[in-house]
Amino acid sequence: EVKAHEGAKPAQAVYLKDGKIFSAGFSRMSTRQYALWNENDLSEEMMREEIDQSNGVMFPFYDPDTSMIYLLGRGDSIIRYYEVTDEAPYVHYLSLYQCKDAQRGFGYMPKRGLSVNNCEIARFYKLHNSGLCEVIPMTVPRKSELFQDDLYPDTAGDTPAVTADEWLAGKKSDPILISLKDEFVPTQKEQLKVVRKSNILDKPIHKPTAAATPATQATPARSSVQEVAVPEESGAALPPKSPAVHKEIQQLKQVIGDQNQTIQDLMERVISLEKAANNSGVTENDETLGNDKAADQEQADTN
Repeated sequence: EVKAHEGAKPAQAVYLKDGKIFSAGFSRMSTRQYALWNENDLSEEMMREEIDQSNGVMFPFYDPDTSMIYLLGRGDSIIRYYEVTDEAPYVHYLSLYQCKDAQRGFGYMPKRGLSVNNCEIARFYKLHNSGLCEVIPMTVPRKSELFQDDLYPDTAGDTPAVTADEWLAGKKSDPILISLKDEFVPTQKEQLKVVRKSNILDKPIHKPTAAATPATQATPARSSVQEVAVPEESGAALPPKSPAVHKEIQQLKQVIGDQNQTIQDLMERVISLEKAANNSGVTENDETLGNDKAADQEQADTN
């Protein structure tokens, strides 16, 4: 046996992996401190560090998977956390969590109850003086949505490695480890929804009324031909035994043929007018040139 801390107030200790012991207590001057020990040699501590002058008893919580120690003091509003390594000074201060209200009591969630999807590595339950219980999660921000193997190695399960009789008989065994990967739920991405837009080819062919005259049908000739001709190219079959539809198609073709003939006649007329204009221009130029020559000849005779 050895007195880990010389203060009169209570001290707390927790066993670590690799045969180490972490203790938290008070010095002779009532300064809060922590120390690290080798369980095979308690004659001298491996390291010792003072924290502050507060009088609240500190309680260490150890996570063997990440080698982290969380220090919580009764009456404090701070949670300090450290990392334990094999190199001096062995216990390295990382950071702290600070809030406004003091903590009257606290609890620690086992590793099996943490949220693996949120990269939660620790969770504390803080009891306020008013009786309220505040949940304080410790998470590691990660952008990846995959399972984080470095944060969640195999951890101790709830199945005992030895029975009570075997333990009393002196049998030793390592804890049975389980994987937390089964608790991880992959994020389900939203499935893409394909919305089919309306197409002019999907419009049904309406049967014309008997009161329609060829003159009124000839007005929307262009759009009607598009709606009828395109489905024929795409393989859409006309309704069987529909003489009215076939009659309308023939009428539309006749109208288009007449329009094409009219356009052709207009083009020929334009070409003939252009030729006539060109010939007239050449004749006027020749007459002007002849008049100029006659005037020159007359001037020469006068001289």
